[in-house]
Amino acid sequence: MSLRSIPLIAIAFILYNLLALVGIDFNAAIFSVPMPSSRPPESIVKWVFTWGDLLIMVTLLMLFIELLKSTYTSTSSLVDHALSMVLMIVCLIEFLLVKQAATSVFFIIMFATVIDVIAGYTIGIRVAKRDVSFGGGEN
Repeated sequence: MSLRSIPLIAIAFILYNLLALVGIDFNAAIFSVPMPSSRPPESIVKWVFTWGDLLIMVTLLMLFIELLKSTYTSTSSLVDHALSMVLMIVCLIEFLLVKQAATSVFFIIMFATVIDVIAGYTIGIRVAKRDVSFGGGEN
């Protein structure tokens, strides 16, 4: 089994669980930036980047790479699809049963695994149909 067959969304899943284990508040700000739309002294508008935002960004990046990986047809892609399905089931069970996972950030991670599974199989089937030719063809 190669590293290419490991679903990368597992990185976001593991990162979420590590941060939840440590007790990080996903709504806590990592940094904030004052926006030019602020009109002092009435109010200062700030864009706040939270831990939850970071995890969602990591998840979207990993989902993009997973979608690119699903265009390859090989034995490792079959293992990747199977492990993605296992990860989706684990995410669903954790979302339903673990109190710390009952957040919208984790729901988005779980939904990304659902998209990965559906898109992986759909793209895989389309690519396989393209690679296989049937019939007599031209003589």
